[in-house]
Amino acid sequence: MFTDSHCHLADAAFAGCLPQILHQARQAGIHRFIVPAAEAADWPAVYALSEASPDILGALGIHPWFAEQAESGCIEKLSRQLQRQPEMWIGEIGLDYHRSRSEEDRAKQRDLLSQQLAIARQLNRPVILHNLRSSNDLLALLKQHGIRRGIVHAFSGSLEEAEAFIQQGLLIGIGSLLLNPTAKKARRAAAELPLSSLVLETDSPFMLANSTNTPANLRDIAAIAAELRGISLSELAQQTEKNIDSLLTVNR
Repeated sequence: MFTDSHCHLADAAFAGCLPQILHQARQAGIHRFIVPAAEAADWPAVYALSEASPDILGALGIHPWFAEQAESGCIEKLSRQLQRQPEMWIGEIGLDYHRSRSEEDRAKQRDLLSQQLAIARQLNRPVILHNLRSSNDLLALLKQHGIRRGIVHAFSGSLEEAEAFIQQGLLIGIGSLLLNPTAKKARRAAAELPLSSLVLETDSPFMLANSTNTPANLRDIAAIAAELRGISLSELAQQTEKNIDSLLTVNR
């Protein structure tokens, strides 16, 4: 049994077919789903999904792609929502220096992230982190706010970067990049990083070039990760589930 630690089930791509998508995933042995938001407009749908099913865990936040469009008062609204919903995580938040090239845009991302990390620290919630070409600044902000619980999702960096996040207490999300045989960094991370620091994800419905990604694909991702490590699927499942469970005690 596996957890898809990052799947956007509230995305419009799944509108009208989500029951079938979830059924297929459960048939493939995926028993739990962590669903992040990307912007404030997603929060009601993510919350509704988490309320409707005990195996769906939601996260509320503002993705760095939406930093410039973030409305005044959104941080206060996020804090109020999370205080009313103690089971919710914070995500998807982070930095993306690949998409935003100007220092002005990057500064806006850092400011928005800093405010959301402050809420995570105050409410003691795990975070789901987006990181593209921004590891140094992301680590600096995590250290500044004392954040030591969460997931760096869709990891595609070096082992040295991963180890720095692990030292900070974060888990590393390994996902659909493994389906690409040429994704050497992701495959090396899956093979060589400590199993105690890994979780699995699809990032569905994204990451596949010619089709809609779904949580059922986590089974194939897990099979590749297990083969790369030379371990059984059951051993991989046992440890990655333990890793997810370590984040679930919200108010410790």
